[in-house]
Amino acid sequence: MAKLIIENCPCGSSKSYTDCCALYVDSKQAAPNAEALMRSRYTAYSLLREDYLLATWYPSTRPVSLGLADEAATKWLGLEVNRHEQQDADHAIVEFVARYKVNGRAHRLHEVSRFVREEGRWFYVDGDI
Repeated sequence: MAKLIIENCPCGSSKSYTDCCALYVDSKQAAPNAEALMRSRYTAYSLLREDYLLATWYPSTRPVSLGLADEAATKWLGLEVNRHEQQDADHAIVEFVARYKVNGRAHRLHEVSRFVREEGRWFYVDGDI
């Protein structure tokens, strides 16, 4: 896959994409915590990286596909992480607000997401909107 050059990481950190989410989205490196995984998954949505999204989704709740290429063009505008709570060594929640536009209409997704760690890797399980 060709290396993507993005100056500012879509996840909203103050780092470049290369120094931030690319470490996880473009490689096999595991995100160190649930918040880093959440941010990298937001970035993957903005880059239409369905492969990464499915690979980081917990197997028992993962859909077969997301159909990102089939949906109306979504423009991701920003991510705000409101809370990252480590419940125990292998469970965490992340509350976030993601802003985006579809066909010029603005939307907000406010979710409290659940994450689990297995064999050293964090996975998105599900969330409450």
